[in-house]
Amino acid sequence: MKRRTHNCGELKACDEGARIILQGWVGSRRDFGGLIFFGLRDRFGTTQVTINPELVSSEIAKKASGVRYEYVLEIEGVVAKRPEGQTNKTMATGEIEVIANSLEILNASKPLPFLVEDDVDASEELRLKYRYLDLRRPCLQKILSLRHRTSQIIRNYFSENGFLEVETPFLARSTPEGARDYLVPSRISKGHFYALPQSPQIFKQLLMIAGCDRYFQIVKCFRDEDLRADRQPEFTQVDVETSFLARDDFLEIIDGLFSSIFKELKGVNLKLPLEKMSYEDALNLYGSDRPDRRIPWRLCDLTEGFRGSGFKAFAGVVETGGIIKGLNIGKNELSRKEIGEQEEIAKTFGAKGLAWVRIEGEKWAGPIAKFFGEKEKEAILKNAAASEGDTIFLVADKKKIVNDSLGNIRVMLGKKLGILDESKDDIFWVVDFPLLEYAHEEKRHVAVHHPFTAPHPDDAGLLKTDPGSARSLAYDIILNGSEVGGGSTRIHEGSVQSKIFEILGIEKEEARTKFGFLLDALEYGAPPHGGIALGLDRLVMLLAGTDSIRDVIAFPKTTSATDLMADAPNEVSKAQLGELGILLDKKNCH
Repeated sequence: MKRRTHNCGELKACDEGARIILQGWVGSRRDFGGLIFFGLRDRFGTTQVTINPELVSSEIAKKASGVRYEYVLEIEGVVAKRPEGQTNKTMATGEIEVIANSLEILNASKPLPFLVEDDVDASEELRLKYRYLDLRRPCLQKILSLRHRTSQIIRNYFSENGFLEVETPFLARSTPEGARDYLVPSRISKGHFYALPQSPQIFKQLLMIAGCDRYFQIVKCFRDEDLRADRQPEFTQVDVETSFLARDDFLEIIDGLFSSIFKELKGVNLKLPLEKMSYEDALNLYGSDRPDRRIPWRLCDLTEGFRGSGFKAFAGVVETGGIIKGLNIGKNELSRKEIGEQEEIAKTFGAKGLAWVRIEGEKWAGPIAKFFGEKEKEAILKNAAASEGDTIFLVADKKKIVNDSLGNIRVMLGKKLGILDESKDDIFWVVDFPLLEYAHEEKRHVAVHHPFTAPHPDDAGLLKTDPGSARSLAYDIILNGSEVGGGSTRIHEGSVQSKIFEILGIEKEEARTKFGFLLDALEYGAPPHGGIALGLDRLVMLLAGTDSIRDVIAFPKTTSATDLMADAPNEVSKAQLGELGILLDKKNCH
């Protein structure tokens, strides 16, 4: 094998006449009765190679005729401009071709389970089984490159801003973090287990107590939870923590990071500082704490308009503490079937139904329009900014059900009807999350984020009188309707931490069992600190414009957390289990 002189994506018209050596895979092949063309591909691009039997030996011509898709070739030849009118503008190398005078088959390929091309006609299961072939596709090569560039920008940015990249352990103790842990049995301490970290949360706080001041890490995290398109059992997190910074000062640093990413990868100058929207406003206006504001529709509150209404179904909801909201979808007329589909969506989020009206002069259309008097119509016209021809969906129920159902209908209909403006990106912060929420089944308050999230200083007094109404110093960064990161200012004072544990119903002994070493560390001069965890996989997914997180991970798992290529997880031998002191319960093993 010779040393290649160029990759398959760099030759231009200015290289005409150069003698070159290329190596790569055969992505396309055309045989015109002796004259053979190959599209030779590597991760940098594709170059057209021409084999002319009149210019090569009969041995090389014979070799060329036997070449098939995904053979690995070494080509030696001369760069030539393509004939007039044959330039391929879709290829970076489309101005030239390589006239080969030597061809070596470095390796052959078996018949392929699917063609290696961007518009592949194969199931995801088949592509994941042969992931090493799937990854040869140019679109996935571009995503791997994008991920690399994103990681490099992140590392450079934090390094230039005084952060230390510090590795934290993978083998740690199990701590309650909201999902099941992946457990690792210990051979040395039989009957004891490590847990793979769901996040480095406790370790990064310890690093602040240790005086690191500014820390970051691009790190693998593990959660044993039910999966979906944007979740994986092992995922990559950009973990960040700082000391001695107020919330908005820290958010300014992350603003700068996203500004660098968008500038270098998309050529977009973000307006800084990024906008901050309160959690309450996000729910009130969009029914979601991660709204996609590229859809201009907003929810409107109609509760007061139906208080004491003659329409008893809605008035009764208001009397029992519920709310009524509307969504004006404008002059987009839907069929009865399409409206029925939206009602089914509302029901999946707990709504009893989905009402609708359409403004048609004096007489409004819709099953419930006949029950509306002037008061109700005036409320809709004013609060929904409605006009002739508009259709308004309405839900009356508990606050969470109303927000969830209308918020999701807003997004689904916005996409379906082409209202979502994909020509721009929308990035902003959601701040002032609730500190606590009440778990009715457990009959106690639980932390919305985690028990080390600091309460909002303006709401400190509520911890004694009305803890469920207290806000926190937690924040999420939202990109195009997806949460790409979340964090908070942490509690660093022992007295505040004790009060939060008391509200959460966590006894001292339980707190010490779960968080003992962190609680000890907080007693030794813990500085004010806070941070964030950014989802690298999800961020790259959004930057790449794909809708599945599996597209941006080199070797992802399926939605059932299996690796079809490596056939994992798999059974292990009795001897291995014996060394760990583990005896399987065959009844529960499938």
